Amino acid sequence: MWLQKLSVINFKNYPEAELNFSQTVNAFTGNNGAGKTNLLDAIHYLSLCKSYFNPIDGQQIRHGGDFFMVQGVFEKDKKNETISCGLKRTQKKQFKRNKKEYQRLADHIGLFPLVMISPNDNSIITDGSEERRRFVDNVISQTDNLYLDELISYNRSLLNRNALLRQVALSGKYDPALMEIFDEQLITSGKLIFEKRKAFMQAFMGIFNTHYQYLSDGAEQVELVYDSPLLQDEFSSLLTRYLERDRILERTTTGIHKDDLIFTIQGMPLKKFGSQGQQKSFLIALKLSQYAFLNQQKGFKPLLLLDDIFDKLDNHRTTKLMKMVSDKDFGQIFITDTSRKRIETIFEEIGVPVEIFDVDKGVVRV
Repeated sequence: MWLQKLSVINFKNYPEAELNFSQTVNAFTGNNGAGKTNLLDAIHYLSLCKSYFNPIDGQQIRHGGDFFMVQGVFEKDKKNETISCGLKRTQKKQFKRNKKEYQRLADHIGLFPLVMISPNDNSIITDGSEERRRFVDNVISQTDNLYLDELISYNRSLLNRNALLRQVALSGKYDPALMEIFDEQLITSGKLIFEKRKAFMQAFMGIFNTHYQYLSDGAEQVELVYDSPLLQDEFSSLLTRYLERDRILERTTTGIHKDDLIFTIQGMPLKKFGSQGQQKSFLIALKLSQYAFLNQQKGFKPLLLLDDIFDKLDNHRTTKLMKMVSDKDFGQIFITDTSRKRIETIFEEIGVPVEIFDVDKGVVRV
């Protein structure tokens, strides 16, 4: 699978652009703010129906415009597939495959898998557990449509249970039968999600360790551990045990929405004790492992998008990383960098051809 062509109209800072890509490595170079990352985000839309950086679709429309359109032509299984995403202000987003509109965006997720590595990913290490759950959910959702459905059901049930807890606090009237209904809904979806996350992490941890050791030359030991309340007890028992606490706090305080990933380096928390370079290597290893996992599960190579990843990586790790992602285990790659010269030097050194696009204020030149 690879992306042959990308067209954008009124997308972010682009009035209009049309690009034809190489099947291997494509690089967007130019100054900060030129629009390089916006092209990666347009590709992200085609795969995952949304922006990587901003969840509000209307904010992707170019200033002064009334709509945006992103369209791509993929080659998959020796056939061309046209994917398009369009949005008019105040209207619902339209997402189409070969001119046929999806009724559910969830049906598209995983058909054209993609992995993005960006400076924003540092939030996976520095921010709260929600970012780390989002990472796990993104990977599994691209390989399992039922998982995404269960996640939607769980979040809906969680909202209902929390609304009931607030209502009980306001009225002072507690309906145990209604609470039991919401508990059962939460338990049904929650247990399935937990089992899928647990199975995923068991498969994923070995892949991750291999990638990190390669990037760091085995310089330090890192660990990735899945933590969930459901590892301690049955979900039903947890909800019963913490019901009084939930009533006091007016929210559900236990469940798979409290799951987390624990990152350590040399046995210490990565967030506190990892250098910027070590954290960057950890994140890149995490994302390359996501790529390897998707490749295994899907049976074909996802797209790999690398946004400004040379920052905070020394020349040795940079060259090693580029050599790694340019080999036969990887497919089509998109890279952004401020330096055209650096891209030319790196890929000349490892003997890999690269298609370079110069970007300047929403204008692209080959």
